[in-house]
Amino acid sequence: MLSDLKASLLAGSAEEYLARLYERIEKSKLNAFTTLAKERALQEARSFDKEPGNGLLAGVPIAIKDCISTKGIETNCSSRILQGYIPPFDAHVIERLKAEGAIIMGKTNMDEFAMGTSTESSAFGPTRNPWDIDCVPGGSSGGSAACVAGGEAPCSLGSDTGGSVRGPASFCGIVGLKPTYGLVSRYGLVAYANSLEQIGPLTHTVSDTALLLEIIAGYDWRDSTSAEKGSLLPDRDREVSGLRIGIPKEYFGEGVDPDVERAVWDAVSVLESLGASWQELSLPHTQYALAAFYIIAMCEASSNLARFDGLRYGLRLAGEDSDWHTTSSEIRSKGFGPEVKRRIILGTYALSAGYYGRYYLKALKVRTLIKEDFLQAFKQVDLLVSPTMPTPAFRIGERINDPLSLYKADMFTVPINLAGLPAISLPCGFAGRLPIGLQLIGPHFGERAILQAAQAYEEATPFHQRKPEEVV
Repeated sequence: MLSDLKASLLAGSAEEYLARLYERIEKSKLNAFTTLAKERALQEARSFDKEPGNGLLAGVPIAIKDCISTKGIETNCSSRILQGYIPPFDAHVIERLKAEGAIIMGKTNMDEFAMGTSTESSAFGPTRNPWDIDCVPGGSSGGSAACVAGGEAPCSLGSDTGGSVRGPASFCGIVGLKPTYGLVSRYGLVAYANSLEQIGPLTHTVSDTALLLEIIAGYDWRDSTSAEKGSLLPDRDREVSGLRIGIPKEYFGEGVDPDVERAVWDAVSVLESLGASWQELSLPHTQYALAAFYIIAMCEASSNLARFDGLRYGLRLAGEDSDWHTTSSEIRSKGFGPEVKRRIILGTYALSAGYYGRYYLKALKVRTLIKEDFLQAFKQVDLLVSPTMPTPAFRIGERINDPLSLYKADMFTVPINLAGLPAISLPCGFAGRLPIGLQLIGPHFGERAILQAAQAYEEATPFHQRKPEEVV
């Protein structure tokens, strides 16, 4: 737990602990980091050893996904087009972490511009899963999950546009939470799809996830969508007894690995033994969620990524500049990877004259129906339970040339982003040596309830205690 780590750092040496982490990273096969702030972080650790702070994370190292702005530390979104870009400002979440004494140890590998499900679209090579280095760690926050699961960082931050925190948490056997839209400021998060994405924590335990969320959540005047919050820490005296759980029938059946389905139903039985009750219900528009999500996300990506032309920051090509159109076209052609280009092209097409109403507007209407499905469900139950991912981690290279197969892996996570709801993934079993994730979904600003249920389940099961046998 982070509180125990903080106590051990106060009693020992933060510098020595951080040096051991860097030594582990440098020997690692995981490729979880794109940038290490080694000298800077070790200096901060030395300062802590001389004069310990009293922040909630004083002296604790944390890894940051490479699409979250860090002042003085390269932020390239795992893309060639932003390689070498060093932001002059910190994201809101980084300001909050630093205020509590956390040490930013480096930036983690990700799918380029957060576009992917496997961290294979990174310009700097794929990250590998600590449980099996031939498998993907999930995406797009694969580096943030792999470094925690692989013992290279005690905690990390990722971003979740359609499951990019929860998916890697599931594949890597750790805890990952996607907050309610607006609970955590997006100021300083490099935009992919503004109406869908949220920054979230990745840790070993539910209590550590709750602590990180408590730190990074809250109002920020620089983000017009941010909201005020109360305490998010779960009440340890509150029991799960009486909790009403809903099981969406659309989240089981075709496409779900039998081991995953079995593990999730076993988890429901554990929650039932703790005093919860469950009922099956329907979210009828779930079948349209994947199509609606990718239309909306690609349209927003097409608009957001128009700013990357190499003229103000990022990639520049050698030789004489030609006219703006030629220069911009060459920079974007060489700077963006195949998946990013695919999404920009599809998003531009869907927004073009004659197709806006046929695709984008219709997707927005479907989004409203999906949100209404959840609102009706939460009139009957307190939480929803489902698999996080339909399968355990798949092998590197297995799906990278089949985009539709990759997109389908997000079928249980994207509806939550469309509705702006909070959801957490935590370990609930194994398929062979690969972890399986349990997803708990709550109503808007229902983080405290899902953390409470997740913590009760975690304390009643041993899955979070198991670690990868080989991580280097």
